[in-house]
Amino acid sequence: MNDINSLYKLWCEKAVNDKDLIPELKSVEGNQDEILDRFYKNLEFGTAGLRGVIGAGTNRMNVYTVNQATQGLSDYLNSEFKEPSVAIAYDSRIKSDVFARSAASVLAANGIKVYIYRELVPTPMLSYAVRKLHCSSGIIITASHNPSKYNGYKCYDPNGYQMTDAAAAKTYEFISRVDMFSGVKTADFEECVKSGKIEYISDEVYESFFTEVLKARVNPGVCEKAGLSVIYTPLNGTGNKPVRKILKMIGVEDVTVVPEQELPDGNFPTCPYPNPEIKQAFECAINLSKTKKADLLVATDPDCDRLGIAVLDDGEYKLMTGNEVGAMFTEYLLETLTEQNKLPKDPIVVKTIVTSPLISAIASAHGATTANLLTGFKYIGELVTKLESKNEADRFVVGMEESYGYLRGTHARDKDAVVASMLVCEMASYYKLKGMSLYDFMQSIYKKYGLYLNTLLNFGFEGAAGMKKMADMMDSLRADGLKNIAGMDVVTSSDYETSVETNLKTGEKTEITLPKSNVLAYNLECGNSVIVRPSGTEPKIKIYITAVGNTRDEAKTVTDKISADMEKLLGIKN
Repeated sequence: MNDINSLYKLWCEKAVNDKDLIPELKSVEGNQDEILDRFYKNLEFGTAGLRGVIGAGTNRMNVYTVNQATQGLSDYLNSEFKEPSVAIAYDSRIKSDVFARSAASVLAANGIKVYIYRELVPTPMLSYAVRKLHCSSGIIITASHNPSKYNGYKCYDPNGYQMTDAAAAKTYEFISRVDMFSGVKTADFEECVKSGKIEYISDEVYESFFTEVLKARVNPGVCEKAGLSVIYTPLNGTGNKPVRKILKMIGVEDVTVVPEQELPDGNFPTCPYPNPEIKQAFECAINLSKTKKADLLVATDPDCDRLGIAVLDDGEYKLMTGNEVGAMFTEYLLETLTEQNKLPKDPIVVKTIVTSPLISAIASAHGATTANLLTGFKYIGELVTKLESKNEADRFVVGMEESYGYLRGTHARDKDAVVASMLVCEMASYYKLKGMSLYDFMQSIYKKYGLYLNTLLNFGFEGAAGMKKMADMMDSLRADGLKNIAGMDVVTSSDYETSVETNLKTGEKTEITLPKSNVLAYNLECGNSVIVRPSGTEPKIKIYITAVGNTRDEAKTVTDKISADMEKLLGIKN
């Protein structure tokens, strides 16, 4: 604790360039718990970059932690590239613009060319800019769908996806050598703009993004015919301009934006959790629908890489899950491309291991292969890049993760709610012309392939004690070697940290050929399954449950039993 108190005193002396930090530091004086939480560790830099609460301390997002990371990134890039360059973007969160400009100034001071967007833009536009401008790396300042007290700093590699494990590890080595008060080079932002060291990304790059997105359509013209009506909320984030623009370009003219969630606001006043995965994100849109009926409600998260929808069916708006939207995209795209004789040879649908196995069933029925990858869209981006290197990019039909992230097309290497918004409106228009809602379409998929019910349990654990508790939970599950969950035998058990899958019936062990990850997966009888993993971006442990049944009630009975047993096994409930 003495070291932490010394660090606290150092910050009180040195952290004078941010007017918000000194009052905060003074306010926790003498409060050992508050000081510990701010200084017990450095924000961890990994493949997801940095993410944390905005504030003072080594375990917080502030200009000092951002600049330290950027100095380390600069040192790494200068060691790997002859003339490195970096693209930068930012979202609507508190201090995102400040952190973006500060990072740009550090890069420029280290002789690295910087391209930065003039205003906030979606994360996929950063991925696009990295590739379009042939950059060595990219930085996006965002905490995605986290509450307003968070911000983050994500780094991209030259291919436009988030840094791989190896690159992140090398970058972290450089970061760990940087003293955040004396070891950071910096320059004046405006002077660097004048000298050309920092350059604003051109309108041509911005506009060409939409040209590429349009290529992902499979039924051009249906939107003009269907007269689809949409209520859209960008949740006070970056999607407002780009999503409205792409919808207008495809002929969706009847778009009403939720007024209180239209403009950028990092406080997210109407929605403390700006996440289209949860019902609260749609409350304002549903209220607006009482006076302005719409076929479809669309929500994108603050950095516009995730999309959620609610569908009007029989006078009621029904929220669709990320797995359901992924299933609809898969069926719609594969069926349409087949009908048009445009389905590529050896088509591939890409999903994460926690995304519903329903996707695999649909892909298989259409003669497509499913690639199951670890959670993290960088793995999907990496696969697309490998296909592209072999001139096989056309094989990529669609990529998805259950947490509302989708990509069609090769313009980006990250999930893209701009292209997803376009496709979901095209799909809704297509089925509207057939007299069906998207809810009807989803029911037809269940009837055709079986009812897969997915449940996600989230348990939050804040601070140092919370991180230890999550680690203890995972250790406990590994030590127990579960053979039965909710009265159902475990058929196979997979530990992605040791890369071993065990068949509990035969005892046979098989190597898992994916990168190591702190994930445990259990396949049960009758196609049911459980996956447990700590979140890579939030202080949460997540449990993904899939039940297969003849009816929703039958499947829900199974998910409820599994949920109760997993909570008991983890000691969350007695």
